[in-house]
Amino acid sequence: MQDILQRLEDMREDARQGGGAKRIEAQHSKGKLTARERLDLLLDPGSFEEWDMFVEHDCTDFGMQDQKIRGDGVVTGHGLVNGRRVFVFSQDFTVFGGSLSAAHARKICKIMDQAMKVGVPVIGLNDSGGARIQEGVASLAGYADVFQRNVMASGVVPQISMIMGPCAGGAVYSPAMTDFIFMVKDSSYMFVTGPEVVKTVTNETVTAEELGGATSHTSKSGVADLAFENDVEALLQLRRFLGFLPLNNKEQPPHRPTDDPHDRLDMSLDTLVPPNPNKPYDIKELIHKISDEEDFFEIQPNNAGNIVVGFARIEGHPVGIVANQPMVLAGCLDIASSIKAGRFVRFCDAFNIPIVTLVDVPGFLPGTAQEYGGIIKHGAKLLYAYAEATVPKVTVITRKAYGGAYDVMSSKHLRGDVNYAWPSAEIAVMGPKGAVEIIFRADRDDPAKLAEKEAEYRDKFANPFVAGQHGFIDDVIMPHSTRRRISRALSMLRTKDIKNPWKKHGNIPL
Repeated sequence: MQDILQRLEDMREDARQGGGAKRIEAQHSKGKLTARERLDLLLDPGSFEEWDMFVEHDCTDFGMQDQKIRGDGVVTGHGLVNGRRVFVFSQDFTVFGGSLSAAHARKICKIMDQAMKVGVPVIGLNDSGGARIQEGVASLAGYADVFQRNVMASGVVPQISMIMGPCAGGAVYSPAMTDFIFMVKDSSYMFVTGPEVVKTVTNETVTAEELGGATSHTSKSGVADLAFENDVEALLQLRRFLGFLPLNNKEQPPHRPTDDPHDRLDMSLDTLVPPNPNKPYDIKELIHKISDEEDFFEIQPNNAGNIVVGFARIEGHPVGIVANQPMVLAGCLDIASSIKAGRFVRFCDAFNIPIVTLVDVPGFLPGTAQEYGGIIKHGAKLLYAYAEATVPKVTVITRKAYGGAYDVMSSKHLRGDVNYAWPSAEIAVMGPKGAVEIIFRADRDDPAKLAEKEAEYRDKFANPFVAGQHGFIDDVIMPHSTRRRISRALSMLRTKDIKNPWKKHGNIPL
């Protein structure tokens, strides 16, 4: 028996070494942790249960039968993050460059299947050179098997991709179908075709970092949600992020006790909105001041800055925040912000996370670039997401809410549960100046008369009380009491129960 036990331990140690000391050192020299070191940081100490440590590929072409390493380039299993179960795979770049073989794919598929059975999140730590070329179509089939599970798991359990190295070709489409994509600066990249192919086909000269690095995908394409400075920060922030999410679509988000009073008042909010309606202010100040301990986990902070999305807690309960940002494009909705917010709203709705919407929106961004780019269809994505959502929805209009953008931003008409407005709110078809120039077109050459009519329009329509008379606003609240009023509304809504009509699925305007 001792011989067998020693042999088992030798095999385990061999698997733990991955591609060997030389390749591990090469990984470290690039500022990257190994697959197992990453799991040690992500998971609670001693909680990791590894599966399929002894799996090897079955390829016999190109001499591969003589190149077998236990685990085959990916470490899989389950463990705890802050005491809560997750399934995880961590690709090992020291073994065949982390390339995906049929066996490698089967390991990932196994833990994804199990995660769906038991209802816990799936986390992928991606660091792979792509499909294992020696296996040909078998590796491509492996990718497709993973893709199918991504789709089946979507909306059932949270799926998070942490890109910690290369991710190219077909490999990018599994992360693309997960709920969130995080990257590491200077050591990770994603692209469908690499710089060499781009040079050959389009004659463009571009580096891997420019084409698909963390900065590009968090600020230009919007493919990635956040970029971190290094592996350690990325994994520690991932642990923090998971604390906002439920384990699956049948659970409520995790409650965390707080000493921050739910009825805390903040008198500084009474002067947040400037007297000049054209002067911007930072909506993030309001977000922080209504959140427990002013803790806000922002998603996509460097993309579509005219809208802010992310997670906070109110009275210990996670909420999704969607807020127009007057500091960028005056808070207008455009293509990029509609896509960003629409996807976030749908995630919150899928996983029972209430949505708090802070509105200061002068309308949709005008211009040929927006119209030719399909703002009608893309703007409808956000509209569709809010209208479909059945989670508790609390809305606060701080200043402008004009035109169709008023409707889109979780208005009462899209089944907003509780809709508040600050006294500074202006709810109208459009701003006073534009409205008067249309209504009193014949008086365009009389500035004094137009100014008089503009003041009259502002008094009559550019306030929250007309909407209040129709019941479209439930109450006009004092800014300093915003946290208290939102907290009370969310408390009342915890037993909310509505269902959409049965359907196979809707046809969101993609």
